[in-house]
Amino acid sequence: MVDNVKEAPARALEGVTGWYGNLRTFLGEVRNELRRVTWPSRKEVYGTTVVVILTSIFFGLYLWGLDQVFEKSVLSLFRYFGAK
Repeated sequence: MVDNVKEAPARALEGVTGWYGNLRTFLGEVRNELRRVTWPSRKEVYGTTVVVILTSIFFGLYLWGLDQVFEKSVLSLFRYFGAK
């Protein structure tokens, strides 16, 4: 028990400096990983942006068309069975 009391201040100091050392290590590793990243070129970014926009427009129009078909179908069923 006496040994734990004597080691407590050392462990407390280690905890304070330990997080700083861990932070430095973490940030160093982040910097190293960012150096390995291959960033897309301007042409690649432009191309993928165009694909995303065109795909969004296509699916938007497709879902709008399906909505129109289902709306007309449901309304015709309501009219057929007498609901207004």
